[in-house]
Amino acid sequence: MISASDLRSGKTHRDENFPVASWIIHPRHRRLILAFYNFVRTADDVADHDSLGQTEKLRYLDLLEAELLGKGDTQPEAIRLRNALSERSMPPRHALDVLTAFRMDVSKLRYDSWDEVIHYCRYSAMPVGRFMLDVHGESQSTWAASDALCAALQINNHLQDCGKDYRNLNRVYLPRDALAAAGASVEELGRERASPQLLRCLHSLAARTQTLLDESRSLSTEVRDFRLGLEISVIQAFADKIVVLLKARDPLSERVHLGPIDLLAHSLAGLASEMARRASGRRSASKPAAGA
Repeated sequence: MISASDLRSGKTHRDENFPVASWIIHPRHRRLILAFYNFVRTADDVADHDSLGQTEKLRYLDLLEAELLGKGDTQPEAIRLRNALSERSMPPRHALDVLTAFRMDVSKLRYDSWDEVIHYCRYSAMPVGRFMLDVHGESQSTWAASDALCAALQINNHLQDCGKDYRNLNRVYLPRDALAAAGASVEELGRERASPQLLRCLHSLAARTQTLLDESRSLSTEVRDFRLGLEISVIQAFADKIVVLLKARDPLSERVHLGPIDLLAHSLAGLASEMARRASGRRSASKPAAGA
């Protein structure tokens, strides 16, 4: 058996819709975050591999889990994450949760409802945010807002790539009940342009994703770490812009991803917003109470 590393797609942390271990994050955290990312990316690429059968994919995912837990030393990404977590005395629970999502990807091609999609996000996306919060020593009280943001990021990605996922993997994350309510069919995802019915479904799902983003807005104010707060604000700015595109465009025929200039502009906007908010908070905290 070859290493799971040999099955990588070539995608790196620089190709994501959101910053991963960017310069904003304190350098002491980057090695661990990148080890986590590379483990997750490897497992994701295994689950999406176009020439592996279901049994082979599950075997590789099981191997990555076993070696993450210390049972073997043949998979570099598992070894690196295992060692990095050990150095920080952190358990592997979030990485194990993500593996659950990738096993779902191997065997589950359709989702009946929004609740089923959110359940998938509980394992595919929410553990990533919870991991980042744990790395920074944040309270678990921040998990609710983080879960909403991470689910929104995941569903944005599902909507952006809905045509590609259907054509390449026969995988559809659009809920069957949402398609039916709009009068659309799964097969329409294979077309070059969305029908009015499919577009209505996609835009309605983007609107539900907007609600998740609204639920997550308190996250940057809840975290104590200044750099993490800045990173969250940048990610929120990216997600806000993407959902605006998804609410107005056809992802089968139009661009719904951010280009380099957009990424820079929204990074700066997110940073400026968070720095202004924190500065305002400090000024408010320093004012004497009325009547003092």
